[in-house]
Amino acid sequence: MVFANCSYACPILVNDMQRLRAALPDEVRERAQFVLVSFDHERDTPAALAAYRERVGLDPEYWTLLHGEPENIQELAMLLGIKFRRTPAGDYAHSNVITILNEQGEIVHQRPGLQGEVATAAKALTLVSR
Repeated sequence: MVFANCSYACPILVNDMQRLRAALPDEVRERAQFVLVSFDHERDTPAALAAYRERVGLDPEYWTLLHGEPENIQELAMLLGIKFRRTPAGDYAHSNVITILNEQGEIVHQRPGLQGEVATAAKALTLVSR
């Protein structure tokens, strides 16, 4: 979960996800789907997210960027164990977590933090894709 106007953690988190994608075996990389869900229901409109995807260079064949209503964003964050809150400046303070889901939508791996190793997450994603 990210927001497009983030200038610190989210770009690093997206870069970590790009590193994860690059670490996957070719056959898994071609099937894996990456999803970013925005915390910012006001500013991250579909058009804003499309511009963000282009600016960051995320191929729409493999990357889906979503926005939603505040209650749906909160519910997803709770299900994923991600904490967030809007700051007085209008940004978001939030957990930094990459979550791997299986085809049933169950969490099979989570990698918290920024700029960490991605090998364990790549292995989890590879195992799920078999």
